[in-house]
Amino acid sequence: MKKALISDWYYVNGGAEKVIHSINSIWNDFDHFALIDFLSDEDRNFILNGKKAKTSFIQKLPTVKRNHRKFLQLFPIAIEQFDLRDYDLIISSSSAVAKGIRTNKNQLHICYCHSPMRYAWDLKEQYLKDAGLDKGLKGLYAKSVLNKIKKWDLSNSENVDFFIANSNHIAKRIKKTYNKEATVIYPPVDVDFFSLEEIKEDYYFTASRMVTYKKIQLIIEAFNELPNKKLIVAGEGPEFEKLQKTAKSNIEFVGFVENEKLKNLMQKAKAFVFAAEEDFGIIPVEAQACGTPVIALAKGGTLETVLENETGVFFKEQTAKKIEEAIVDFETKKFDPKVIRKHAVLFSKQRFEKEIKEFVDSKFKNHLKSLHTR
Repeated sequence: MKKALISDWYYVNGGAEKVIHSINSIWNDFDHFALIDFLSDEDRNFILNGKKAKTSFIQKLPTVKRNHRKFLQLFPIAIEQFDLRDYDLIISSSSAVAKGIRTNKNQLHICYCHSPMRYAWDLKEQYLKDAGLDKGLKGLYAKSVLNKIKKWDLSNSENVDFFIANSNHIAKRIKKTYNKEATVIYPPVDVDFFSLEEIKEDYYFTASRMVTYKKIQLIIEAFNELPNKKLIVAGEGPEFEKLQKTAKSNIEFVGFVENEKLKNLMQKAKAFVFAAEEDFGIIPVEAQACGTPVIALAKGGTLETVLENETGVFFKEQTAKKIEEAIVDFETKKFDPKVIRKHAVLFSKQRFEKEIKEFVDSKFKNHLKSLHTR
């Protein structure tokens, strides 16, 4: 069986890349494809077992390493130019265009879908606003491009034989967007690395890329109104300096931190604060693996990973005021780190790898049978 694994892109080691790492832990003979590949040697060894992905023409475009998203209109053309005719099994890991790879009736294509393409669907207006493309002639052109990509994305969902969703939240969106059923297999969380710490210190913690939709600004605004409560913020990104300027003295920015430091900050925090609406959200589960309760928005994947009043508390609206109220409410409750940790183990890497292997093996076995009976 000749196998191909195709991802949208490789440039950071995030949640989608942890899925790729686990898939490579099951099968080590994939050929890899992606629009771009700018991984560091360390990340490449972890994610791709040291291999390089075969990339598209976008890899060679000027300034692509700094901002690949400005070439969005070229993504569909680029993904369709990969020739995968020689492969029996194709697995795509997709939140953008990877699932649009061209396939034929003799191939089995399974898509692990992190989300239907955000630019075309639920985050379309936010994407345009953040890029400064919500007005004028440039705005009209950008909307035209996104509308074309939306039609392309919908038609290319037919290239997928089976969808796997990273949460029930995403399975519902796949059904609504593509009218396709999806099997839910939660992504892998390294609960062995993020180990239990029962003794907590007197600070709250959040960690994220500093981009608009992560809503770190709301968390900062909430803690600005709670000057006696300390918040530590980890992460970097385009909004870092702006966010730092708005924060009061009870908020400490530590920038990018290595995994060991991240784990230590997570373990000792009295709670992890999470304001984004995520498809799944690995980092709140990592916090719970440390025995640290989560204060989270009651939308998206966190509704499936956080147990209210047992492993954390929710706020219902994405506002600074509701976050502030949730923190005050949190301080009236008691949480057992061991109970929180036990819940997080349900999302382990080992569980993910077992479920993915069983799913792929079963579907490929049936695929072979169907080929023999044609």
